[in-house]
Amino acid sequence: MKTEDALDALRALGQEHRLAAFRALVQAGPAGLAVGELRERVGVPPATLTAHLNVLRGAGLVADEREGRSIRVRADFARMDALLAYLTENCCGGAPCPPGSLPTGRRSC
Repeated sequence: MKTEDALDALRALGQEHRLAAFRALVQAGPAGLAVGELRERVGVPPATLTAHLNVLRGAGLVADEREGRSIRVRADFARMDALLAYLTENCCGGAPCPPGSLPTGRRSC
C-alpha cells in the first residue's frame, strides 16, 4: 500500500460514524449488511449514512452491490489487511516482537 492510500483510509476512518459503520461491516463478515440494517446499527439518518459510505467507498474500504430493491455493503477485507500490513510493516525494527505487543490472535508483525 502506498502512503497516500493509507492516509486516505485513515482519514476515512477518522470520523465516529464512519468508523462505527466500517466496524459493523467487519463484524458482519463477507456477507456484509443491507444499507437499512447498517443504518440502524450506526444510528444515523439515511442521507448521512450515504455521505459516510461515499467517503469509505472513495478510500476503497467498502463496496456495495444491488440485490433486488436493496443494496448490500461489504467491508473490503483485502484493503483492510493492506492497511494493517502497512501500519505494522516495520514493527519492532524486524526483531521479534516482545510479548504483549501484538493484538490478541496475531503471532507476528
